[in-house]
Amino acid sequence: MSVAGGSGVLYLMCSLSIFLAFLQMASIKGGAGRKRETKTGDLQDRTVGAAIKFIWRTKVLFCTMSLDLLAGFFGGAIALMPVYAKDLLHVGSLGLGSLRSAPEAGALLMGFIFAQGRPPRHTGKLFILAILGFGVSSIAFGLSRFFWLSLLSLFVIGALDAISVLVRQTLLQVKTPDPLLGRVSALSRVFIGISNEMGEFESGLTAWLWGPVLSVVLGGIVTVVSTLAVALFWPKILELDGLHRSA
Repeated sequence: MSVAGGSGVLYLMCSLSIFLAFLQMASIKGGAGRKRETKTGDLQDRTVGAAIKFIWRTKVLFCTMSLDLLAGFFGGAIALMPVYAKDLLHVGSLGLGSLRSAPEAGALLMGFIFAQGRPPRHTGKLFILAILGFGVSSIAFGLSRFFWLSLLSLFVIGALDAISVLVRQTLLQVKTPDPLLGRVSALSRVFIGISNEMGEFESGLTAWLWGPVLSVVLGGIVTVVSTLAVALFWPKILELDGLHRSA
């Protein structure tokens, strides 16, 4: 888009998109309040500590949030795209733009697929496979010297990341009692956001120490190993079936 009309057109379209999103959110009307049963026994506690205790006790939330956090922290492919575009793939600024848009294209396609169909079954296995695929795709991107393969790897990374986010966010909404929902959601956003920002720092540091290829590949390997470890030590996550309150 910046090639066709300059950077001003690009920023204008971004501003328009944000404004349309604001209009959509403003049109949402509040519904009747919901009450959910809970076994936490400390809903009167209005501190952040109550939310932390709830996440720790609810293992399905703790596992999914932890794996998403680790994937965001060690998944350094996004942060090192400029290095790959310039020094390894030699595709210039236009190629960098294509690389940068590939994950979003994958996430957009996956979001459209989920929006058209029913909620996925075998949710636990789907989540684990998505994180594993995220790690493997990161390794493929790190080793790739072909532009088309790098694009494909990033496209798959975006699609699989969309699956993990969908599962994690939906479970958070349906598993958390209303009195804790705000604090638990806030903690989730804070920790996932921190993991992404710290992950970029980690990627830059390891790339400086060992080179960009080893940084990305090691990050993918750590993601795969962490996912397998969670599936091994808490196999109940593989039994999760569906995204509903009784899941």
